[in-house]
Amino acid sequence: MVNSAAMLPKTLVKAWVEAFNRGDAEAMAAFYAPDAINHQVAEQPVRGREAIRAMFARDFAAAEMVCIVENLFEDGEWAILEWRDPKGLRGCGFFRVVGGKIAFQRGYWDKLTFLRQQGLPLPQA
Repeated sequence: MVNSAAMLPKTLVKAWVEAFNRGDAEAMAAFYAPDAINHQVAEQPVRGREAIRAMFARDFAAAEMVCIVENLFEDGEWAILEWRDPKGLRGCGFFRVVGGKIAFQRGYWDKLTFLRQQGLPLPQA
């Protein structure tokens, strides 16, 4: 397990991407503060490390997800990630890192395109 306490935001997000690409919800949850918020704007905010772990475990079981880093920037407590996946989906994420843990994350991506690419059910109109 990586010791995130000494990591700068950009370094932490690089390790986060590695865990994401392994589909390792447990390792990913360890990067979050106990009271962290993960808000993927296509979804309701998820609050707390355990709920975030459960979200990733559920999502990894439902879909094949890969994060290819296109750009990764750091500004103070923030890391900004621009990504794509092998199927052409693109998005970006903003990570606020406090005390070596993700305190807040917000992600932007096209949910409808994701569901179609993954062959998952589309939301009811």
